[in-house]
Amino acid sequence: MRAIVPLADGFEEIEAVTIIDLLRRAKIDVVVAGVSGLRATGSHGIAVRCDVLLQDCDVAAADAFVLPGGPGTSVLRESAAVRAGVMAMAERGKLLAAVCAAPTVLEACGVLRGKRATSHPDHAAALASARYETTDVVEDGNLITSRGAGTSIEFALAVVRRLAGDDVARDIAARIQYRSSHASAT
Repeated sequence: MRAIVPLADGFEEIEAVTIIDLLRRAKIDVVVAGVSGLRATGSHGIAVRCDVLLQDCDVAAADAFVLPGGPGTSVLRESAAVRAGVMAMAERGKLLAAVCAAPTVLEACGVLRGKRATSHPDHAAALASARYETTDVVEDGNLITSRGAGTSIEFALAVVRRLAGDDVARDIAARIQYRSSHASAT
């Protein structure tokens, strides 16, 4: 399994690192793809070295496209490479996942139309075509969306569950001592 995680300056560190870390613990090949360069700096000044530029990624070989949020979401939304990646994944029925402000990227690409979704409450109005929900993680078909930094572990485990199975997600949750009202489902 391979997942692409695009990073742009201004990404939310908790979301990005949690996604990358938990997917790698699940033995999923994670490609950290820089949108504007091979180094992206998060909204709190933490810099991450990317593996490759998104424009050079083989999106067709990926099983998931996972978008962290943060102030850099506007860069993701405006990026032709990100939009092309979202559309390619949607057309192939592959997993699209987004947290915090990043579901607005999926909305801008038209893939949330009529689908159940969530986001950070500040971005709820921007998901006009979706059936908006206020639960922490919402799954609808090939889409997984989540609310924000505080839901990052649950979100990343939902992605792991989809790509690597329930047993792997449960094992990771136990190893990191993750407990939530949803832990039994994880």
